[in-house]
Amino acid sequence: MDAFHRLEATIRDRRTADPATSYVASLFAKGRPKIAQKLGEEAVETVIAAMAQPDKLVSEAADLMFHLCVLLADAGLGLDDVRAELDRREGLSGHAEKAARTKGA
Repeated sequence: MDAFHRLEATIRDRRTADPATSYVASLFAKGRPKIAQKLGEEAVETVIAAMAQPDKLVSEAADLMFHLCVLLADAGLGLDDVRAELDRREGLSGHAEKAARTKGA
């Protein structure tokens, strides 16, 4: 089991824990808008690290991935769903794939 599988299992296990003692449970208790907000904050911090603090990039990327996994779990999804989408897109031109998504929107 790799680190991402362990992370997803931990998130599932802690989802119903006491929000006073579990950060994961506290995020779920606050709801999807708060989880999404935290993901956005971590995305900004990752960009800042990439541009001005490259020594912190890996740490910020880990925070970003953690919060993404929490958001996916809240939606009943996981990294396997993301993997399946990436598999679906493999071999497609990025421009063509984006055009297909925006055409259907």
